[in-house]
Amino acid sequence: MKLQMHSIRFDADQKLVDFIQQKANKLDTFYDRIIDGEVFMRVEQDDARENKNIEIKLNLPGTQLFAKEKSKSFEAAADAAVEALRRQLKKHKEKLLAKS
Repeated sequence: MKLQMHSIRFDADQKLVDFIQQKANKLDTFYDRIIDGEVFMRVEQDDARENKNIEIKLNLPGTQLFAKEKSKSFEAAADAAVEALRRQLKKHKEKLLAKS
């Protein structure tokens, strides 16, 4: 799956980009018609320990799925966001099967 990575107000290292890509690629096993996606990574400038935000937007035929997660690390936030998208994909697929 093709993902566009956007790191806002910092430069993401290649290891982090590869990690997120690898996690997102696993979503193809649940639904194989994902067109593409966008990932936004942000570091919030506050004193809270959980200041790493990840937003993932997936484009599917006829719809869009979105997940936003906040955590202490980008890896944990990416895990949570991909898990949320997995649940959404499963629900979307069940709806499609119910219609046909």
